Amino acid sequence: MVKVLTPEQSKAARGWLGWSQAELAKRAHLSLRTLQAFEKGEKTPIANNIAAIRAAIEAAGVRLLFDDKGEAAGIARSDTEGDVTKSRRRSRQ
Repeated sequence: MVKVLTPEQSKAARGWLGWSQAELAKRAHLSLRTLQAFEKGEKTPIANNIAAIRAAIEAAGVRLLFDDKGEAAGIARSDTEGDVTKSRRRSRQ
């Protein structure tokens, strides 16, 4: 089962972390345009770039959540007391 980072997860993680697109691109060692195109849904970056985005997000303490089918289900992070705060995707209509 492949668990693929989505543009929505990337944007939500940046929001929690207070990062701009430029900050995430820098931390993932990617061009800003690559990240912008990904988050707009214009292009899917190559696997190495997706992995770099995911690694940067996870290194900052944000966990990516997936359902039992491997589809994106949201993000989670630990607060200062060690509790987990979750943000789930909106249901599709």
